Amino acid sequence: MKLPAYKDILRMAKEKVDDALAPVRAMRAKKQAELEMAKLDEEIATMTAKIHEICCDREINFNSLIDKQDQLALTERKKKQYQKILDEMFPE
Repeated sequence: MKLPAYKDILRMAKEKVDDALAPVRAMRAKKQAELEMAKLDEEIATMTAKIHEICCDREINFNSLIDKQDQLALTERKKKQYQKILDEMFPE
C-alpha cells in the first residue's frame, strides 16, 4: 500500500474545511450587504431631512435642492440594486 503525499493530504483537508465554511461565508456576505443597506437607509433619511430643510428656508437654493434630490435618487437606486443582488444571490 502506497501512502498519499503529505501535501495532497493537506490539500484535501483544506478542501473539507472550505466546504464546511461555505455556508458561514455565504451568510457573512449576506449580512454585510444587509448592513450596507441599513447604512443606505440612514443616508436616505438624512438626505430627506436636508431636502425638507432646504425647502423651509426663506431663500430656496434651487441648485442645492437639485443636488440633494440627485444624491437621494442615487442612494435609493443603490439600495434597490443591493436588494436585487441579495434576492438573486441569496434566494430563500
